[in-house]
Amino acid sequence: MKKRLVLFDFDGTITTKDTFLEFIKFYRGTYSFYWGFLLNAPYLALMVFKLIPNWKGKERMLTWFFAGESIDEFNRKSEEFCKQIVPGLIRPKALVEIENHQREGSTIVVVSASAENWIAPWCKTLGLSCLATQLEVVDDKVTGKIKGFNCYGPEKEKRLRSCYDLNDFDEVYAYGDSSGDTEMLALAQQKFFKPFRS
Repeated sequence: MKKRLVLFDFDGTITTKDTFLEFIKFYRGTYSFYWGFLLNAPYLALMVFKLIPNWKGKERMLTWFFAGESIDEFNRKSEEFCKQIVPGLIRPKALVEIENHQREGSTIVVVSASAENWIAPWCKTLGLSCLATQLEVVDDKVTGKIKGFNCYGPEKEKRLRSCYDLNDFDEVYAYGDSSGDTEMLALAQQKFFKPFRS
């Protein structure tokens, strides 16, 4: 049997919605979510039109909604989010594909630009590895800043190569849904773009 590494993007590939947005709604409530985005609309517009990089827009919203939050409380709410909300966001076909690869004994890694805090607990329940954006914590509080680099685009490839020797595998499969997955998809012999939407 071939030794296989299988890479999955999370938001939009495994899930039907962006979990960053859903996590904010879950944590702060719908009213605070929309009010926060309204107040930050000019800044977000700069991100949409690529006048500022993706990570700056993300840090802006992380800081707005979570700066000063206790990391213990943040992680507790992240665990609740994974139990209560994430299962309802999972694409059934994606879950079937994950289970098929597990039966074949593949090494499966979820690679995401969203924070590992609200993705890793879900991955753990399925026995999947997780590489995701890490958040800065100072004095046991979330700062709103990203620790290191946003796990997006070229950073996905860097993180994967730092954790796995691709030469150890006979085959690499990759599943993605956006330009942020381009470099990850390029690593694979078998690549799938938006595969679970039909």
